[in-house]
Amino acid sequence: MKISKKFLISAMLLVITGSLAACSSPKSSDPGSGTEANAKTKITYWTGDRHDSEFVKETINTFNQTNTDNIEVELVIKGDDFDQALDMSYQTSEPPDVIRVKENTIQTFYKKGFLSPIDEFLTDEMKEKFPVMEDLNSFEGKRYSLPNYGTTMRLIYNKELFEKAGIEHPPTTLDELVETAKKLTEAGKASGAYGFAQNFKSPSSAFGRSARVIAEVSGFGGFGYDFKTARYDFSGFKPIIEAFKKIKEDGSMLPGVESLDIDPLRAQFAEGKIGMYLSFSAEAGVYQSQFPAKIDWAAAPVPSINGQFNGASGFLGGQWLAISSKSEHKEAAWKFLTYMYDESILKQYQEKGFGISMVPSVSAVAAKPEVKGIDGFLPNQYDGVWPVYPSVPVQGIKSDDAFFSYMLSGGDLDSIISDLN
Repeated sequence: MKISKKFLISAMLLVITGSLAACSSPKSSDPGSGTEANAKTKITYWTGDRHDSEFVKETINTFNQTNTDNIEVELVIKGDDFDQALDMSYQTSEPPDVIRVKENTIQTFYKKGFLSPIDEFLTDEMKEKFPVMEDLNSFEGKRYSLPNYGTTMRLIYNKELFEKAGIEHPPTTLDELVETAKKLTEAGKASGAYGFAQNFKSPSSAFGRSARVIAEVSGFGGFGYDFKTARYDFSGFKPIIEAFKKIKEDGSMLPGVESLDIDPLRAQFAEGKIGMYLSFSAEAGVYQSQFPAKIDWAAAPVPSINGQFNGASGFLGGQWLAISSKSEHKEAAWKFLTYMYDESILKQYQEKGFGISMVPSVSAVAAKPEVKGIDGFLPNQYDGVWPVYPSVPVQGIKSDDAFFSYMLSGGDLDSIISDLN
C-alpha cells in the first residue's frame, strides 16, 4: 500500500529550516461585532488535551482580557471520558460552544451532527493559508475545522535505567521489547522501577498510543482496517497483544496499569519509575513544563513486529478547533477561533514543543522547538499519513476492550480476533 508523504516531507524540511523570528502577540478582535456593550458573551471550550493545558489557559486568559467584543471563554479540560461526556452534553442540551476535535473523533462528531460548518466565516486568506484535508477537516465539500499541528509517535525511554541495565539501544522488535522490559525491571527493583507501562485505565487510549503504531510500521492498519481488502482484519495485532500480555505476566509492567491514566503515567515516568512506554510527540512539552523530568530520557522509533518496517508510523493531525452545531454564540465562537488560529499563536505552539505545525506558512517561519527530547520526535522516513479509516458503529465489545481483557484474563486470542473481524 502506498502512503502519501508529500506533505509530511515538506513540513519536516520547513520545521528544520525554520527561522528564529521572535513571537508577536495576535491583535484582539475588532469592535462592532453586535454584542451588547456591557454584557459578556460567555462561551465554553471543551478539550481532552492536557499536554498543552498551561499554554492554552494563558492564551485564553489573554483573549478574555484583551478582546473588545465582551467575549469570555471558559476552558473545560476533560479526561479520557471526553467522548462520553460530549455525547451526554448533547443529550442534556448543554454542549460546549467550541470543541477540540481529533483525527479519530471528527468523523464521528460530524456524523452525529455535533459540528457546524465554518465556511461562512472563512476569509479568502484563511482558505489559502490552511490546507483542506478531506475526511480530516472537510466533509462533503464543507470545512469543519482547520489544522494546527501534527504528532509523531515514538517509544519514550529512561536513558538512565537503560544504562543501569546495560542495554545499549531501544528495542526494535517485539521480542526485544519483552526482553528489554524484563531487564529494566530487574535493574530497577531497588528503586521500585518497572520496565514498561501504558495508560490502561482507557484501553482505547493505551492501545492507540502503542499497539496501533506498532501495527502501522509493520504494515497493518492501526485500527484493524485492511485498506487492501476494505475489510476489518485484526490478525496483525495478534503478536502485539501477545507481547504485551507476556510483559504483564512476567512482572515487567508497572503494577496497577488497569487504573493508570496518562497523566499519572507521565508523573511516574518523570520520577524514574517507568523504563519505557509509547506515546505522541506531545510528551516533549509535557516533560518540559507539566511534569519536569528528574531523569535523562529520549525518544526512539517504535519497534515493529519483527524488525521489518513495511508501513509507516501514522503522522496524525489536520484539525484542532470546531464550533458546536448547538452553539447559540457561533459568531463569538468564531472570533475566539480566529484568535487561536492567529499565526503568532500557532508559531508559539510549535516553538514551545506542543506539536509540529501542519500549516505551511507557520512551519516556514517557526523555529525548531528548543525542548529537550524533541529531536527524537521529528518526522523521519518511517512517518507517513495513512488513509482515513471508515467509522462504523460497533456491535458487541470494542477491539481495545477485548484485547485488554485477554491481557488480564487470557482466553483464545484467535477466536477473539475472528469475532472482532
